[in-house]
Amino acid sequence: MERKDRLDPFGGAVLVGVTLLLGFNQIIVKMVNEGLQPVFFAGLRSALAVLFVWAWLVYRGRPPRLNRAAFGPGLLMGLFFAAEFMCLFLALDLTTVGRTSVVFYSMPVWFAILAHFGLGERITLLRAVGLGLAFAGTAWAILSGPSTGQGSLIGDLFALGGALGWAGTAFIARRPVMRAEGPEIQLFWMVLVSAPILLIASPLFGPLIRDLQPVHLVLLVFQSSVVVAGGFIAWLWLMSVYPSSTVASFSFLTPIFAFTLGALVFGETVTWAILAALALVAVGIILINRPTRA
Repeated sequence: MERKDRLDPFGGAVLVGVTLLLGFNQIIVKMVNEGLQPVFFAGLRSALAVLFVWAWLVYRGRPPRLNRAAFGPGLLMGLFFAAEFMCLFLALDLTTVGRTSVVFYSMPVWFAILAHFGLGERITLLRAVGLGLAFAGTAWAILSGPSTGQGSLIGDLFALGGALGWAGTAFIARRPVMRAEGPEIQLFWMVLVSAPILLIASPLFGPLIRDLQPVHLVLLVFQSSVVVAGGFIAWLWLMSVYPSSTVASFSFLTPIFAFTLGALVFGETVTWAILAALALVAVGIILINRPTRA
């Protein structure tokens, strides 16, 4: 499909659908954490996703062939991916969906800093303002303190660790070697490398099985197929067809969806402090991703 210079109605509908799916994804993770230990769950998800991504590539007539030149960057990208989801799944086990979403989606702040020094993407005055707002929102969310009985500071810090891991993954993806591999092979590297890392590390975080129910296994398969192989590939497709700044700007919808669903599904307390933090992060993300005029 040829690249477009603006978002059309079809692309907008797909984009809203993907952001809603990714927001709902955090609800699923918190549910499955009741049956499976979070790091073990993340490892199983990556292991199953290897099969689904491989099947997708075969269906597309592009069975995965791992380029020797990409071996080092691919391992590093998978390591960052493992750290990202280990921290995210632990965060959702320890604190609320709303707080996790606000902190985790501060990722554009850390990526913009990495891109400034490592990719030559300069931080303009407008982007600097966006960075400041998003950073302030993240700090406010962490320092405001969790609602009684609904979160923890360590959970908030794990969410921050997940954001840093996500930024590292995106940074490696934009480097020349992995950029030449394309988004689908990048995703294959991420799940292929992260699966054994997470599964080997999982016993360090307690018993692997909690109160496992059939619904948890169904949601695990849904995570591996629809969210990872479907949602992530759809997001990467959107980035490849439509202006990346427009697509990235819509990322602020995901924490809003997750925040709302967390309150509806789990009855999480909504405070003015966390709403203000969410607003600061959302505005910051929009400013960070505003295209620079020539």
